[in-house]
Amino acid sequence: MQINGGVKFCEQGMKASIRAMHVQSEIIGMINENIAGFDKIGFQRKQPIVSSFTEYIGVHGLSRTVDDQPGRIMVSKNPLDITMANRGYFQIETPNGVKLTRDGRFKLDKAGNLLDLEDNHVLSDAGMPIKLPVVPEDVSQVVVNTKGKISVFDSKTSQLVDAGFLGIVDSNGVAVINPDVKQGYNEHSNVVIQNEFLAVKPVVRTFEANRQLFLIESSNLQKVISQLGSVS
Repeated sequence: MQINGGVKFCEQGMKASIRAMHVQSEIIGMINENIAGFDKIGFQRKQPIVSSFTEYIGVHGLSRTVDDQPGRIMVSKNPLDITMANRGYFQIETPNGVKLTRDGRFKLDKAGNLLDLEDNHVLSDAGMPIKLPVVPEDVSQVVVNTKGKISVFDSKTSQLVDAGFLGIVDSNGVAVINPDVKQGYNEHSNVVIQNEFLAVKPVVRTFEANRQLFLIESSNLQKVISQLGSVS
């Protein structure tokens, strides 16, 4: 007895060209997003991942990953601007759940709650909103060490009072042991603008190649249809 097996695949050229152009358009969109986020504080570069079967299943085989390398760190005049020299994320309590962010531009409300720019609570390592035990007269009285420990100067006792640790975790929610927190700094994006412009060139060339194939196939199809019409 003989058993024959195998996989046969027959694909129309026009469909393949359209699918390929769709994939390249999505990749160009990611690159444009990186370029647009170049000057955004806390923005992390997006990297397209193309699977082995993308040529057959189109954009369903395309995914993205986040480059979690630290970005450019620059001095800020605000003592509540906080960043990390190592990988990690701050935890922010939002109406839609906990959000992870590298944007450490924080502020205090009148009650001493530590908030982000959108008035969401910044969480501690215990998962609770951070609230200073003493409302400082000036934000310069707030001190944050490299481990993320927050203290505030109490003018009545002339001592520093601890307010807890910043909840700094990795992308999986695991606490970061050594985040190397820096107070009075902002982290800009980790996008290298020259690399993005270089990355877009081969993608555009591939798109144009598939576009030319589509036009050739479309022209040939029109000729065939015209000849069949003339014969009939």
